Amino acid sequence: MKKIGILFGQENTFPQAFVDRVNQKAVDGITAEFVKIEQVEQAVPCGYDVILDRISQDVPFYRAYLKNAALTGTAVINNAFWWSADEKFFNNALAVQLGVPVPKTLLLPSKARPDDTTENSFRNLAMFSWERAFERIGFPAFMKPHSGGGWKSVYKVDNPEEAWRAYDETGQLVMLYQEAIDFDDYFRCYCLGGKHVLIMPYEPRNAPHERYQTTMKTQGEAGQQLLDTIKDYTLRLCQGLGYDFNTVEFAVRGGVPIAIDFGNPAPDADINSVGAENFEWVVEHAALLAIERAQANKAGKTNLTWGSFVQDSVGAAPAKRYTGRGDVQVGQAVTETNDLGATGAPKPAAKKAAPKKAANAPKPVPPTGEVPVAKAPAAKKATAPKAPAAKKPAAKKA
Repeated sequence: MKKIGILFGQENTFPQAFVDRVNQKAVDGITAEFVKIEQVEQAVPCGYDVILDRISQDVPFYRAYLKNAALTGTAVINNAFWWSADEKFFNNALAVQLGVPVPKTLLLPSKARPDDTTENSFRNLAMFSWERAFERIGFPAFMKPHSGGGWKSVYKVDNPEEAWRAYDETGQLVMLYQEAIDFDDYFRCYCLGGKHVLIMPYEPRNAPHERYQTTMKTQGEAGQQLLDTIKDYTLRLCQGLGYDFNTVEFAVRGGVPIAIDFGNPAPDADINSVGAENFEWVVEHAALLAIERAQANKAGKTNLTWGSFVQDSVGAAPAKRYTGRGDVQVGQAVTETNDLGATGAPKPAAKKAAPKKAANAPKPVPPTGEVPVAKAPAAKKATAPKAPAAKKPAAKKA
């Protein structure tokens, strides 16, 4: 008997509907249930042929459990190795290579230095030019974490002062600075199995429970062409990234769909937000996908989905096999500390006392402050409103 499990957290409507749908299909030799985790031991199979993951992005223990399960043959939807590695900035860069339009986007260094770093940790980082950023991106713009979701720490800014004020609140977060798209139409698309697409008109400016209560504005031949393009872009992105269960959002400007958000390890599938018709589609296609993966599962093999980006990268690299031969060298004993003074070497013999410093000699001052970020002068071009003559207030602590 092949087992399909679903791992979930706070959501209520989708998990039970998914398990019921798989079991209602009564496919010979396949059953579905909620995942049960007891003792997790390295390299020991978990007992599931397929696990649909809806929560590990928030629970590190589950993430480690799923990676161990994948190592021992479980097909995990979505691939926890991949979504742990990707983030919004990389996804945008890959979208450009895949021929999918995305907003103009810059990566910002964190406002506050990460823990256990000093000014010396950033010797490769030049001063950031806000003036050039404003010229490139313009206003309005969005500032949001380069890795994250759920509309957490997202700011819309309309001028330099608002941009600086938002940046001051971001602490150690690495942020994206991205152009805002003034859209005519907006869509959210489910994509399951890298081949099944459901395009849903969506209004992100509505309250969460009303965002799917809208209609497509572009009609006729232009509307059909728009839908065909959106389907094509959705498949390119999901196949490139390797997501089995994903949503992709598009803002349509001047007839061109621009991908806004498209890397979701556990996209919303609650009946109360997506609506009954969309809910039925996602439950049915999720059940079919899980059954398909269970039937294709090969014991003891890797049964994960990897996107074309990873596949192409592996295919381009020459295969290397372990031969058991190679050069081995033994390093010399360390007798001196490095410039950071952290080798763990035995203490050297006591040295002669250094000559005393003059009483008025200056004392060394430890580095203080935050990551150096240049404050922009007043914007000069029409695309960016002018900054006020007054200096920007001191940064607030995160």
